[in-house]
Amino acid sequence: MDDETINFITSFIPLTEEDIRFIKSQNQIETYKKDTILLAEGEYSKLTFFILKGCIRSYYLIEGEEKTTEFYTEKQGIVTMSYVKNQPSEYYLSCLEDCVVSVSTVERTQKLIAKVPKLETLIIQMNGELLVQNRASLDDFKNLNPEMRYVKLLKTRPDLLQRVSQFYLASYLGITPESLSRIRKRISSK
Repeated sequence: MDDETINFITSFIPLTEEDIRFIKSQNQIETYKKDTILLAEGEYSKLTFFILKGCIRSYYLIEGEEKTTEFYTEKQGIVTMSYVKNQPSEYYLSCLEDCVVSVSTVERTQKLIAKVPKLETLIIQMNGELLVQNRASLDDFKNLNPEMRYVKLLKTRPDLLQRVSQFYLASYLGITPESLSRIRKRISSK
């Protein structure tokens, strides 16, 4: 799995053999079983995550009901608000599948940037892309009706339809599973 991390990085920036050895020495790969809670409401996050294999869901627990806000899959990073602001998390991160994840801490990231400064550019770029994706997702939720959100999901992230239960997809779209079933039926009959 170290090679997957290196391959991802080198798709954006060139690395020397020395850079690769150092990154591999600092790379911490963790394996999590399906249903593992990586972060719970009220906990402080000390880790960032880069998914090498699997699917992770973020959700809020509101009056006993789970409200899914995002799905993260291969080659996506997760930097939580708790990590950035050093405050208790308001939401959960849970593994929907068995996951293989590269994890990092503030200290490890600082050490990597000190030794391989060009990584800072990549980290800034990835954080910028995350910000844009989150903004687009929020805009879609505000501006598109549920059927339009589902159609967009079909086009942009069709893999989720095979990987994620209808219950979680409905929650992500802000509708009930029954409404999602009706939308799917309507779309398939067109």
